[in-house]
Amino acid sequence: MTDSLTSIEQAGGPRRKWPWVAGGVAVVLIAVLGVVWAVGSGPGDAAAAQGDGKPVSGGTLEFALLDYQRSPDPQWGSNYAESIIGNNVTDKLTWQDPKTGEITPWLAESWSYNRQLTEFTFHLRHDVTFSDGTPFNAAAVKANFDQYVHGDPKLGIVASGASLFNGYAGTSTPDEFTAVVRFAKPNASFLQATSFTANAQPGFLSLSTLKKSADQRTNPKNVIGTGPFVYESWQEQVKTVLVKRKDYNWSPPALHHQGPAYLDKIVFNTIPEASVRTGSLKSGTIDATLDVGTTDEEPLKAAGFTIISRQVSGTAIRWDFNTSLFPTNDLAVRKAIQRGWNRESIEKTVLTKSYSIARSILADSVTGFVDYSNTVLKYDPDEAKRLLDADGWVPGADGIRVKNGQRLVVKLVGINNLVANKPAYESIQQDLRKIGIDVQLTVLPLADWAAEQSKARTKWNVKAANRSRNDPGVLRLAYSPQADDGSYLPKDFPGYGEIVSTLDKLDSTLDPALRKEYAKQAQDLIVDKYALANPVYNPSQVIAEAPYVHGIVFDAQSRNHFVDAWKSR
Repeated sequence: MTDSLTSIEQAGGPRRKWPWVAGGVAVVLIAVLGVVWAVGSGPGDAAAAQGDGKPVSGGTLEFALLDYQRSPDPQWGSNYAESIIGNNVTDKLTWQDPKTGEITPWLAESWSYNRQLTEFTFHLRHDVTFSDGTPFNAAAVKANFDQYVHGDPKLGIVASGASLFNGYAGTSTPDEFTAVVRFAKPNASFLQATSFTANAQPGFLSLSTLKKSADQRTNPKNVIGTGPFVYESWQEQVKTVLVKRKDYNWSPPALHHQGPAYLDKIVFNTIPEASVRTGSLKSGTIDATLDVGTTDEEPLKAAGFTIISRQVSGTAIRWDFNTSLFPTNDLAVRKAIQRGWNRESIEKTVLTKSYSIARSILADSVTGFVDYSNTVLKYDPDEAKRLLDADGWVPGADGIRVKNGQRLVVKLVGINNLVANKPAYESIQQDLRKIGIDVQLTVLPLADWAAEQSKARTKWNVKAANRSRNDPGVLRLAYSPQADDGSYLPKDFPGYGEIVSTLDKLDSTLDPALRKEYAKQAQDLIVDKYALANPVYNPSQVIAEAPYVHGIVFDAQSRNHFVDAWKSR
């Protein structure tokens, strides 16, 4: 028998009541064997509450994206386009409040967990179906989680969720609508993972889809979810078309949306060039666009378009240093790079008010954020030069430093999936050259960047990217040698054991005070003591929309949901 929690306080959270109203009867929060959320459905709609008027059903939303969907399979997708589209075809067990970070009901109407955080029990809604009419139940949860974590080599399905579901030991189904998920070690971050909406997300697919091969899942008709929209068509690098599911009625209660989506159809158009996206919006060819160019925000506002945005919760856009490769295996070089560039200059010349300069490796919207802007991330070129001088790096004839006959050349590979990335990196490159560091930039489309990862340990000094996840456990995912190992720590790295054990602490408790302390310890190691990363800026998802577009939702990972979206013409 598991050692279960007996009150919400023991789980680290306050006692709360959720006044969702179902047929005039309020359903409240109760505590049974740990933290248990209970919820009914609530009336109202978010769009009306935002002052947009009464929602209108019908119509097609033409929506533009920089990137494209490489497969209709949402559990596989690894870019913003794929995760946004996947979120509207599939649903999750839980919903995370984008303002507070609180985990609230969705397909699971209540849950509990044991004291060790190795067993999580979910009680599912009884009224949910996949779009092929088959039931969503505990068997579907088990089948999805098993394939999500382990993949299926025979079908060509790659394991997507092994890092997110760290230590997954399996799912049991004591009855049709109860799923018990077990782990071999504590996984405090798992509850947030059940709401995860970013890349390689655990959105639920039908049993028939799970039997399809990766190749068969490139046929969108084979990808069946529980979401408010279903696939109509998919043209790689061109567009994805979704149509409304007319019998959908299980939006996250937090959205206060009852019934199916308002829109009849969404067309996601791939338009790589920012100027073309802007021109298409102005001409009326599209109704809204993501990936608004930083220089386009103010002109679009002046032209009567609405700009909406949300910071991406997770890590900042950061330079992860390769500690296995010269010269970024040198602590003095890593610290000099952190100190050697002017953050204020990037704020003024590259970023808009939709973005912010990074003050830690964590975005400031994530619980446990610590501000290093007045310490190790403070612009101090003299200190950067001193560090390099003391370490034996001598300026060469062209100003680039040399040590033992080797130039201080740092090779970076980054992604062009966010409009501010390349100009921000170029600004840093210019500043670092002034102190004798030659940063050589290679900024690629996501598919090409992903292809470089197999060679990164021996080829690239820096990988530049971010990781979306509104939970401090994102640090373990990004930097633990037992997860993504962003800094390629060799086994003989001086802080190897300290880094592993400190990052593991983040999954050991849900007590808010302890998690905050463990998050600080982790950031101290990553940003300060071992300088594993150079945080650059906090990215945002920025949308420009015509004034007749309403109700597009940003979730806790800053992905968009369109169940509440509508057009007033």
